[in-house]
Amino acid sequence: MSTPTFRQARPSDTDRCYHIEITAYEGDEAATREKIATRIAQYPEGFLVIELSGEVIGFINCGCAHEVIMSDEAFKELVGHDPAAPNVVVMSVVLDPAWQGKGYSTLLMRTFVERMRRMGKQTIHLMCKERHVDLYAHFGYRYVKPSASDHGGMAWHEMVMEL
Repeated sequence: MSTPTFRQARPSDTDRCYHIEITAYEGDEAATREKIATRIAQYPEGFLVIELSGEVIGFINCGCAHEVIMSDEAFKELVGHDPAAPNVVVMSVVLDPAWQGKGYSTLLMRTFVERMRRMGKQTIHLMCKERHVDLYAHFGYRYVKPSASDHGGMAWHEMVMEL
């Protein structure tokens, strides 16, 4: 496994991140290019990319809130986001399919969690499909409940990690 590097996303990463997003997510669950550009512009410290030999191969992005409402679709455009808020809401965890299954997503998640911990955040929230519940539990997330969200016409499950 090559040694990856991690950094905040830059506006110049928008197209590459959008390509990874639409390649890895099904149909309407993928964020639009505009949403990705907004997330990078408004909260780059919450948009972590993983690079291999100078190429972005995946990313995690988030916003922060005082009160977390996982089914709030407007939050995906950072409406209500407050960078000083203690609760992190993950919007995308994605790795280019060509690099999946090689341990990079684990490194990405662990690096992201550590960065949020160093930033003084208290919790990390995310929604996932049922098939990913055990994966996130392995990272230390606790199952909360089935989500009221029907984002992308899918069934979602809410999870949280206390930092």
